[in-house]
Amino acid sequence: MDIQVRIAAHGGPEVLETMEATRRVPGPGEILLRQFAIGINFIDIYHRSGLYPLPEPRIPGVEGAGIVEAVGPDVEGLRIGDRVVYAGVPGGYTSIRLLPAWRAVRLPLSVPFETAATSMLRGLTANMLLTVSFPVRAGSVLLVHAAAGGLGAMLVRRAKRLGATVIGTASTQEKAAFATAAGADHVIVGRTADVAGEIADFTDGKGVDFVIDGIGGDMLRQSLRCVRPFGTVASIGWVAGPVPPIRIEELGMAALAKPSVMAYSADRGRYREAAQAVIEAIEAGIAVEIGGQFRLAEAAKAHMKLEAGDTTGSLVLLP
Repeated sequence: MDIQVRIAAHGGPEVLETMEATRRVPGPGEILLRQFAIGINFIDIYHRSGLYPLPEPRIPGVEGAGIVEAVGPDVEGLRIGDRVVYAGVPGGYTSIRLLPAWRAVRLPLSVPFETAATSMLRGLTANMLLTVSFPVRAGSVLLVHAAAGGLGAMLVRRAKRLGATVIGTASTQEKAAFATAAGADHVIVGRTADVAGEIADFTDGKGVDFVIDGIGGDMLRQSLRCVRPFGTVASIGWVAGPVPPIRIEELGMAALAKPSVMAYSADRGRYREAAQAVIEAIEAGIAVEIGGQFRLAEAAKAHMKLEAGDTTGSLVLLP
């Protein structure tokens, strides 16, 4: 039986309910996708909690990989049996789903479904941050918060490939070792660490060029103190909760941005180009490591683990 996981009401992981999924016929410009792996991202938790509400039937999940089972009218370049991956479209917590055909990116046989399903959205995010939000080049100095997470580790690897110096943060020594293995030049350890002070020491008081802050909460104030004059801070997540109001005077000479990968990937041309770059990066070894696998019906358990911060790499659901 095909199943799907929907949000019964906004709240904690317990609001996720499993029910039967109905097979539907793809319409114009759509494909029917049999999913073999579904990526889990913090945006799924934001959808579940109601921070970013989803329309009915309120099925979270914005990336996955599988095989095309049916093709609707006016679809070109795809056929039944193709292996594909996608990102940026809610409705992913289901074993079979309809998908806009332009979102489906051909997946080489060399790339496992699990790797693709957990790397595409993070790869698009990395592409957005490192090429658009702040064009990283050889000699750039970055601070990447949560550098042992799925996105954090990918950012470290991609930035190092571009020739940057990367400083990471991690909550434990174990996660710091993971970030170091990903290529981080220095890792600041502990949730109560004086991040701004350590950055000042590491950079001889100059600060970093670019901060990627997926922590939110009070950490954003520290992030602003870590960046050099006319550097950039990107706020991309609120794992620690919403950011308290910040006075404009606190920005100093830093540029503060809140880039959205969902908006970034909504442009068809940009999405196709960036997604192909992600596939090439995966084939070159720049991919997310799987930190845990769960059956689709265990989505609530996976959410609990992710929210507890008890993960390295990324989590994946297997229908």
